[in-house]
Amino acid sequence: MNTPSELKYTKDHEWIKIEGNVATIGVTDFAQGELGDIVYVDVDTVDEDLEGGAVFGSVEAVKTVSDLFLPIAGKVIQFNSDLEDQPELLNTDPYGNGWIIKVEVADGADHSELLSAEEYQAIIG
Repeated sequence: MNTPSELKYTKDHEWIKIEGNVATIGVTDFAQGELGDIVYVDVDTVDEDLEGGAVFGSVEAVKTVSDLFLPIAGKVIQFNSDLEDQPELLNTDPYGNGWIIKVEVADGADHSELLSAEEYQAIIG
């Protein structure tokens, strides 16, 4: 299971990479494996300010639909438009070209719930 150590994770199986005041967010390798073949990614929250833990979109796989949860409070500033035509990027490159959104992190946003790679690995076994 691929769990890059430079990223942070959530119990809901999203990853987050914070650079300055911008965070890139996607789903973990574990999550995409559990979902199976992803056929659609829906994000309609661009330009919205959301609290940490809020639903920012969903992914549809062959057998299920799963909500996506924002790991940290902020404003959704970009959706990865490549996912419109290639939702399978979440399966093939979840930590690279399969990123889902970029968020402008809110001032004072709480990072305390984010997990290290080791803590996330302990949850998924």
